[in-house]
Amino acid sequence: MTIFSGAHVILYSRDAQADRAFLAEVLELDHVDVGGGWLIFALPPSEVAVHPDDGPSRHELFLMCDDLSATMQTLTARGVEFTQPVTEQPWGLLTAFRLPGGSELAIYQPHHARP
Repeated sequence: MTIFSGAHVILYSRDAQADRAFLAEVLELDHVDVGGGWLIFALPPSEVAVHPDDGPSRHELFLMCDDLSATMQTLTARGVEFTQPVTEQPWGLLTAFRLPGGSELAIYQPHHARP
């Protein structure tokens, strides 16, 4: 059993409206409108690969969980170092932890609707 319930991937775009329309209409991804035209899309099961890189960290991946406090307790017991205090954001409870390579990975308990 895994402790994460999903992942939230952010795509940056010079034309976000067009890309959202493409994801909704062309790729036909299920989605919810969380307000103001912000669409959040469902994704199929995913995987993560680790590639070597000599440059600065370039990823922005948010792991999602149903209970941030319980997840943090589990990860802390496994020796995970949390690098940010839990903050309340409009979209959820957020913190981050350090990966062995030195970069941070965000984790949050969402408050927004999920597709």
